[in-house]
Amino acid sequence: MNLSGLKPPAGQKKIRKRIGRGMGSGHGKTSTRGSKGQHAGTGFSQKRGFEGGQMPLHRRLPKRGFTNIFKKQYAIVNLGRLEKLEGNAFTVDGLMASGVVQKLGEGLKILGSGQLTRAITVEAHQFSKSAVEKIQKAGGTVQVIGAPKPE
Repeated sequence: MNLSGLKPPAGQKKIRKRIGRGMGSGHGKTSTRGSKGQHAGTGFSQKRGFEGGQMPLHRRLPKRGFTNIFKKQYAIVNLGRLEKLEGNAFTVDGLMASGVVQKLGEGLKILGSGQLTRAITVEAHQFSKSAVEKIQKAGGTVQVIGAPKPE
């Protein structure tokens, strides 16, 4: 076996269909478009998904649910993440500076997932009930702040 003997598998390489290159090519005259009809003429174009007048698939399928345009996106931080960070006081600006929060969105929300073993002070726009319970149980304090500053 050597490089000069390598060949692609049978049927892998296809000869390109050369259209409109005379009768000898086998694809002359009408250039594989047939004669007459909507598709035969020049300038023919069709919408994506058009099914020849049949009800298109995207209209046959049922609609599900809806998108709430008033939904608020909060930056979320769990207590387990705060436990791993150094320091006892956490503010929105401090968490953004340390890279824990990238996009603030509508504000910062603290969730109660994870364990808390030390007393911490947390400033955020919202807290879950479990987060408040765990922070206060560990001897820490919770401070709810107003809406975020517009950027």
